[in-house]
This record gives sequence, structure tokens and C-alpha cells, in this order.
Amino acid sequence: MKRPALALLLVATLAACNVKASRDRPIRQPWVSLPAVPGRPGAAYFTLSGQGGARTLKGIRSALVQRIELHAGGMHGGMMTMRPMAGAAVAKGAERRFAPQGDHAMLFGIDPAIRPGTSIPLRFDFADGTAIEAEAKTVGPGEPAPY
Repeated sequence: MKRPALALLLVATLAACNVKASRDRPIRQPWVSLPAVPGRPGAAYFTLSGQGGARTLKGIRSALVQRIELHAGGMHGGMMTMRPMAGAAVAKGAERRFAPQGDHAMLFGIDPAIRPGTSIPLRFDFADGTAIEAEAKTVGPGEPAPY
């Protein structure tokens, strides 16, 4: 086999590996809506995937946020409600979306240096002891999701 053909085969093989790895990631498309009023909490949204197996998210941490709480949210009697939750499970092969007007993570004490367009590093901690690091894109209050 000629060298250019071998190089092309290698690149195609590595690209296929990266596609599989991105589908198997337990956290996808993390983003943060920054608060309208400085000092108030923001909200983080993402998709929790069970493609690699069932898992339970126990919490989220960040060096740029003082405290992060998981919240179950939804509409009840025409009003938005939310309550803290200890964890978020996802079944093998399923997905669980954390999205506006639904489940989300509340971010308290966001570093004031964070502005729309910057990223916030988040560490997602799972019940089995594993942790996944991800960079969450930030948007200003009322701006659309970046995904």
C-alpha cells in the first residue's frame, strides 16, 4: 500500500473512533445561562446519556462556581416549579435532558469574571465514583441555547 493511502486509512480510522467516543460521552452539550442580575444564580443545561450503560449523576462542581445544585423542574398548575434532587439516574441506552423549564442545575456564586461567550469548567460526579470534566458554553440572560 502506498504511503498516502495508508495515511488516509489511518485518518479515517481515527475519525471513526472519535465519532464513537463522542456518542458514548455521558455528558453532552453543556451550557450555562448566566443570571440577569449579578450575584443571582445561573442555570446549567446538558444531556445525560446512558449510551455506555446506566448511570447516576450525583453532583456537579466547578472552580468558578461556589455551589451547584441539581433541581427537578417543570410546570404545575401553570407555574414553574423546582425542587432539589440528590441525583439523576439515566437507564442504559436512554438520555435525560436538563433543559429550560425542566430539570437543570442551579449555579450559585458564579465568578463575576465570567461573561457571555466564555466557558465554565464543570466536573460531573457519578455514583460509581467516576467523574467527567466538560466545558460549558455561556450565554447571556434570555439568549438562545448555543446548541
